[in-house]
Amino acid sequence: MKITEALFAGSSTKVSERPKQTFPEFAFIGRSNVGKSSLINMLCGNRKLAMTSSKPGKTQLVNHFLINRKWYLVDLPGYGYAKMSKTGQQKLARIIREYISLSPDLIMLFVLIDSRHDIGRIDMDFLIELGQSRIPFAIVFTKGDKSGSNTLAGQIEKSKRQILEYWEELPPVFVSSAETGMGREELLDYIESILNQLNNN
Repeated sequence: MKITEALFAGSSTKVSERPKQTFPEFAFIGRSNVGKSSLINMLCGNRKLAMTSSKPGKTQLVNHFLINRKWYLVDLPGYGYAKMSKTGQQKLARIIREYISLSPDLIMLFVLIDSRHDIGRIDMDFLIELGQSRIPFAIVFTKGDKSGSNTLAGQIEKSKRQILEYWEELPPVFVSSAETGMGREELLDYIESILNQLNNN
């Protein structure tokens, strides 16, 4: 798939406030500072589409981007940002949970995890919650350019083993880099394959 157009379609804190025009939604989420906005910008070929920041916790709304006038890329707030107040954390958790649970058009949730580290407790708890709620998800390991190829491959295999401690089979797994474009074609082709399946049903 080639993205020829990416238009900001609106921000919301409630499912009822989403854009009125409905399209399949593919959402992206991860811990603060995992590189989510940079990945979204890389996928869309637009460095300024999603707001990037060196400060974690920048995204505090559900942001919809209309892609090729066919589907929405949804930028969700990050989770697990310890420096935010308890009230702020609870508010973001409520926004995230409501969208994930109640959006009728959510097709796939891409959970971003830093490829350089083991999957942390907060991430694993979030994945387990998705599994229990039967939310379809895929994992995108970010910052794949930050490690040597052997180190990266070893860490990804270790992370897969962590996941298989809780699941009988792996969800779809991608490795990406916003800097080099790694994983861009694979992610967009995967989204396109799902859209084709939806159109054929």
